[in-house]
Amino acid sequence: MGSDKHKDHHKDHHKGGAPLDINNYPDGLFRAKIIHSSETEVCQPPQGESLETGEKIIIKTRYGNDMVKVLGPVTDLSHIRKGDVRNIVRRVGEDDLKKAESFRKKEEDAFRICREKIDKHKLDMALVSAHYLLDEPKVMFFFTAENRIDFRELVKDLVSIFKMRIELRQIGVRDESRVLGGLGVCGREYCCHSLTDHLSPVSIKMAKEQNLSLNSMKISGPCGRLLCCLSYEYDYYREEKRKLPNEGSRISWDGTSFKVIEVNIFSKRIRLAGSDGRMLDLGTAEISYDKESRSWELNPLEI
Repeated sequence: MGSDKHKDHHKDHHKGGAPLDINNYPDGLFRAKIIHSSETEVCQPPQGESLETGEKIIIKTRYGNDMVKVLGPVTDLSHIRKGDVRNIVRRVGEDDLKKAESFRKKEEDAFRICREKIDKHKLDMALVSAHYLLDEPKVMFFFTAENRIDFRELVKDLVSIFKMRIELRQIGVRDESRVLGGLGVCGREYCCHSLTDHLSPVSIKMAKEQNLSLNSMKISGPCGRLLCCLSYEYDYYREEKRKLPNEGSRISWDGTSFKVIEVNIFSKRIRLAGSDGRMLDLGTAEISYDKESRSWELNPLEI
């Protein structure tokens, strides 16, 4: 009955040794999403068997045995370690589905009761969700809080009511969005809830690199953190920009100093402003880097 600060999945990639060898997994590996929390796990099917996309199975998660939905086969093992692979307990049967359905109503009641007890004890914490595990008498409560919470009295109250093991887990605001889901500013489901397999770090540098507005209202999600999608194209922007001069760079040509005022990696055009008032709009093929002089050179095809 403790509180564990939820750690992003990417921090665990280096636990468990070297990258996996696909030859050791003749039946393949599959990625699956925990239905309650939307966290993803990698699992190995029983020997000689396979899994179908959309199929529901029970796997051993860090919380206990829980129901997950198969997303599909894993094609890139470079970021997966042996310690990341979960064991499949069984395929979901009719009894499991009925039990999960009955738990949904119980979770609503558990959520209401827990919130009432939080108010009673005047604890500075926000309850996110309640969840019953399928194979053991345990109910989990996920919550967010700015500081560490002493919830020992709360746990005593909950144990006396539910007569089973109680586990409270403190999670971050990004994890809260992943659990609850919702619609982002783009009109689609939150990436953390529907797409991403782990919560990767996102920085303001990624927005700058993509020439996006630095207005926090425009580049932040409902969780108050920077949008997950800022990381999707960051590597592409960075690699393409390495091949071209930076905005603000100065290049001498035709006896004039030109300043790079715009670099468009998609249209492959660069605009430059000369100190004599001339403006150049060139294709990236008309600019080259001279390694000997360590400077950029202009080779306009037409002026």
